[in-house]
Order: sequence, then structure tokens, then C-alpha cells
Amino acid sequence: MAPSVDRQGHWGRPTSTLDWCEENYVVSYYIAEFNTVSNLIMIIPPICGAIQTFRDGLEFRYICSFIGLTVGIGSWCFHMTLLYEMQLLDELPMIYSTCVFVYCYECFKQEKTISFFLIALLLLFSISVTVWKEPVFHQVMYGALVACLVIRSVFIVTVYPWLRPLCYTSLGIFMLGFLLWNIDNIFCDSLASRQTLPSGVGVVLTQFHAWWHILTGLGSYLHILLFLCGVWPTLHMEPQK
Repeated sequence: MAPSVDRQGHWGRPTSTLDWCEENYVVSYYIAEFNTVSNLIMIIPPICGAIQTFRDGLEFRYICSFIGLTVGIGSWCFHMTLLYEMQLLDELPMIYSTCVFVYCYECFKQEKTISFFLIALLLLFSISVTVWKEPVFHQVMYGALVACLVIRSVFIVTVYPWLRPLCYTSLGIFMLGFLLWNIDNIFCDSLASRQTLPSGVGVVLTQFHAWWHILTGLGSYLHILLFLCGVWPTLHMEPQK
């Protein structure tokens, strides 16, 4: 998937089962893959969102959604070190946070109610993914969760059509990030030549895994705003017949 490791840095030889399509320790001795910094979009805005949601007195599940989006912290550690322990800190929270998203979608417009059955089901799912230490399995399960979110969100906007612009924008941004992630994986051998580009800007702009972080972080943030629009007092409207 990635170029061969030809440099050693502060964290030593990578022990992760994945090494993405970016030469290691090119920019910094302390950062294996410099796409690490793109994770800031999944750290700073969600923390601010969680604080504001708490101040607004909204339900705990929405605070958990913002906290779950800080999965960028695990991704930062993984791409910075390329250590197996940090890989788990990246992959597993992706599953957990998406499960929180699924819960919020399934309980959409159900204020101050708790679905213990759904919580138990999602916990069982998360545990099963955790004990199966296979990256491809994690990716498939994550894709299944995202598919559930897409299907559910499309259904919701058929009932609450004023949410369509926000919903389709967030989905479009997320899917664009997913497309670039796949391009980076499938055409890695061809993209490896980007390191020889004369312009540093060109090299940065073609780091598609970094764009995956940015676009999925933004798309997920907009999805949380979609949840909030369902409970925000000024948007409490009856479904159109």
C-alpha cells in the first residue's frame, strides 16, 4: 500500500499492520507521516462543539458525538508513530464514535429518551470488532456502519425536508473524502512520484490521505449539526404531510 520504509525516525521502525502512501519521516524526525497535522480538524472543532453543547444543556448523546469525533487524536498518534498500539487507538475509536452516530440517528427527534436495547446492541457490535484484530475486518465493519448512517439520513430528510441541504452537503463531503482515500490506496505506486514534484505545494495537495482526514472530519461535524437541528427549539416543526 505504501512506499517502502527507507528512513528511521524518533519512533523507530513501524510496527503497524498498515503504512499509508506517504514516505516516512520526510518532513520531520518526530513525525512518520506528515499528514498527521490534518487531524487537527478532528480535534479542535469537536472539542469546541462539545463544550458549547454542554453549555447549551443539550442531551449527553450529542456531547458524546462531538467527543467521539476527537478520534483525530488517535489518528494523530498513529500517523505520527506508525506503531501498532497507536493503530488500534485510531481504528477502534472510529468504530465506537460511528456507533454513537448510529444511536443518534436511530433516536432522531426522540428527546430525553434512552434506548437501552440499541445501546446494548451497539456495545456488542463494538466488542466483537475490538476482539477481532484484523484491519480489513475493521474497515468493512466501519463501512457497514457508514452505510447505515447514509440510509438512515436519507430516510430522515424525506420526513424533514428542510434538513436536506445540510444532510446532502455533509454526505457529499464525506463521500469525496472516501473517494480520495481509495485513490490514495489503489494508485499508491503512481502517486509515489509526487515526492519528485518541483513544487512543495503540489506535494501537499496530492496527499489524499490528508484530504480524507479533512473532508471526513468536516462531513462528520456537519452530521452532528444535523442531529442538533432535530432537537434545536427553533427548528421544532411538525413533519410535512
